Amino acid sequence: MGISPMQLLIILVIVALVFGTKKLRNMGGDLGGAVKGFKKAMKDEDTKPLEKTNADVIEGKAEKVNTKQEDNQTK
Repeated sequence: MGISPMQLLIILVIVALVFGTKKLRNMGGDLGGAVKGFKKAMKDEDTKPLEKTNADVIEGKAEKVNTKQEDNQTK
């Protein structure tokens, strides 16, 4: 018991009469822009490198300190 094509057409005509075609066109453009922005944000999130955890940061700092100590020993 879905909506038949004739019922859907009647609903679309009523909506067009109530809101006007210009307003519907603007709403469609806004909705399309929002979906496009959402997809772009999701794509950017997938390509963004994972944030480092505190342990990674501490290990990274420890490696830098060790490197500096090795440089001082070689001089």
